[in-house]
Amino acid sequence: MNTRLMVNKTYKQFIGGAFERSESGRSYPVVGAEDQLLAHAVQGSRKDVRDAVAAARSAQEGWAGRTAYNRGQVLYRVAEVMESRRDEFCAEVLRAGDGYTEATAADETAAAIDRWVWYAGWADKFATVLGGANPVAGPYFNLSVPEPTGVVGIVAPDEPPLLPLVSRLAPVIVSGNTAVVLASERCPLAAVTLAETLALSDVPSGVVNILTGHRDELVPPLAGHVAVDSLDLTGCDAELAAEAARQAAATITRVVSASPAERQWAVEAAQSPYIIDAFCETKTVWHPKGR
Repeated sequence: MNTRLMVNKTYKQFIGGAFERSESGRSYPVVGAEDQLLAHAVQGSRKDVRDAVAAARSAQEGWAGRTAYNRGQVLYRVAEVMESRRDEFCAEVLRAGDGYTEATAADETAAAIDRWVWYAGWADKFATVLGGANPVAGPYFNLSVPEPTGVVGIVAPDEPPLLPLVSRLAPVIVSGNTAVVLASERCPLAAVTLAETLALSDVPSGVVNILTGHRDELVPPLAGHVAVDSLDLTGCDAELAAEAARQAAATITRVVSASPAERQWAVEAAQSPYIIDAFCETKTVWHPKGR
């Protein structure tokens, strides 16, 4: 008789390239679409937010300093590893989301993988499209070049559990930003599985940090952190978004949120080089013309 016990998966936060429990030691139950207990996810704290921001800040210069071609290769590698674990992602989406079937879970997983590939292809092209030479009257060149803002905080939407997260994360890091992601509060498990994929995909430690827990506890310290340069509040409700925007204003942090068209996650409007641009600054350079 087989008496072997199943080894259940432990879902931890992803900070600085390591899988961590919260310094507070807390967790909270995650239930599926049919109210069954799926796992206990880490309930992150303000200290975890500070640690994640510090890791993102330390990694940002090195990541931005890589060639655009290399960043594209890394993003493509994420898609490769996700493809090899496609069944696992389908299962995570299926058991977490309301109204999913095996077919719709497979469609969302495929769309998430394809979105990584799409943004990987833009890594060495978006600067050409979004920047350019400016016509000026004088003996000099005037060039505008998009550059990453730095550390970006992302509040992921609750549902669907995977595709919106990828749709907001990929355009952030492709330009050289690093990210601190607050995963879906209700459906965080797919985000942790994505973190495992990132750890296997040549993404340098600290480039992406993924926290789980309650938004009302984690958003305020993220929004008010002086080392956060941009903030994506797509996953916040109106009240929490307004409070986060007020905190972000104190440190002159850029605030971004997905448009209604972008929130139709499976359509082409959800992927655009202008979403990359939302997390970039434009640097203008003047250079004299030689004779």
